[in-house]
Amino acid sequence: MSGEKLMAGTSFPKLSWPTVNGGALNLTEIEGWRLLVVYRGQHCPICRRYLTTLNGLASDFGGAGIKVFAVSADTKAKAETEAQEEGWTFPVGFDLMPDQMNALGLYVSNPRSVEETDRPFSEPGLFVINPDGKVQVIDVSNAPFARPDLSQLLGGLKFVIGNDYPIRGMAG
Repeated sequence: MSGEKLMAGTSFPKLSWPTVNGGALNLTEIEGWRLLVVYRGQHCPICRRYLTTLNGLASDFGGAGIKVFAVSADTKAKAETEAQEEGWTFPVGFDLMPDQMNALGLYVSNPRSVEETDRPFSEPGLFVINPDGKVQVIDVSNAPFARPDLSQLLGGLKFVIGNDYPIRGMAG
């Protein structure tokens, strides 16, 4: 993890990733509420299950006015294969670079073997960006099994949106 920490209430960094369906994913150029899930990559079965759960809730997030995205350090081939096999309907970015991982305050791991993957990868992260481009919610973990419950997150975000709830965690 870098020495820098992305703080709640700050502007989401201007980062861009290619997507498996072509084009680029740049969350600073997308309007409205945005949810970005950073996942470890194709080598992680827990990530696959988490994103498949997210895909099942994508229309619920969309109904609440929240656009859903995912990104990993995987190559295009790996990300494309996994997204197609799982039928993920949200945009999936790839080639998340270590400097971008650091800009997001993510934990970075090296592969244990070439069978796992061929490059450094980020541990899980989740970011909710509000319509003002500010980071509303941050969840960063150093382990694939420690992530927010997506149904609970959706319920909380509906409350935040419906009640103009402020960004928390900015004191100090």
